[in-house]
Amino acid sequence: MGSVDVFHTVRDLRAWREAQRQLGHSVGLVATMGALHAGHLQLVRAAAAACSAVVVSIFVNPAQFAPHEDLATYPRSLEQDIAQLSREHAPCVVFAPSVSEMYPRGITTTRALQQGSFVEVLGLSEMLEGGSRPHFFRGVATVVSKLFHIVQPHRAYFGQKDVQQCCVLRRMVVDLHFDLDMVVVPTVRDPADGLALSSRNVYLDREQRARAPAFYRGLCRARELFAAGTRGRDALIAAVREEAAKDALDIEYISLASPDDLREIDAVGSLGAVLSGAWRMGSTRLIDNILIGFEF
Repeated sequence: MGSVDVFHTVRDLRAWREAQRQLGHSVGLVATMGALHAGHLQLVRAAAAACSAVVVSIFVNPAQFAPHEDLATYPRSLEQDIAQLSREHAPCVVFAPSVSEMYPRGITTTRALQQGSFVEVLGLSEMLEGGSRPHFFRGVATVVSKLFHIVQPHRAYFGQKDVQQCCVLRRMVVDLHFDLDMVVVPTVRDPADGLALSSRNVYLDREQRARAPAFYRGLCRARELFAAGTRGRDALIAAVREEAAKDALDIEYISLASPDDLREIDAVGSLGAVLSGAWRMGSTRLIDNILIGFEF
């Protein structure tokens, strides 16, 4: 098992980063909230294949949670995460800062009471997930911009499962002139039933876990219809909804959106589309998506 250096302060991480610069090393960033699973490890492998060194950040970001959400109970497993990374034998280090390190002025999940500097990507952030989680992408954009400034990566790696996050962050990279390449890695799924891997899957009981893959089966059915020539919104969304209904999923939304601005579309055109949605299994909220007619 290889050893993984762990840094808890910006000062120490920056000292390591300066040493990498002097060595001429390229640096990749994999930003996570911990509770690492095979999807995260795939991002690490992709980064390690292209970069001399990889920073894996592990930070449960309060700014992307609302007061009623699961910040307090979100899975935290730093020691196990470090052990997993050690077994990868990848040239990586861990940046695991405290909340006070990342938010020197403090942070509350009540947006109206927050103080300090924040980053918002207007437009894209209000689409899809932004409807039910208006705070979320402001928190994501803020913490990722901080990580970009701290780590100064040449490349940053994100998973397609969080497709709207990828779109928001790509826009931020362009608009704020971050000097890096953003790489989107395909969603990693359970090979048995296709459920997208997520840290929140641990919340599911056995019965919920058995029903949860119905949404992805619906996405696959819609992809088959598209391949056969179907382009209309109603038919593609109905395919997802019908499959999800077989396992009585509590659907929050199903979207067929333009990959350019995430606005809802009536039919898949030359730009392709993002077919996505969210559903609840008890108190657990899950998301998934497929790309139709385009790739990142």
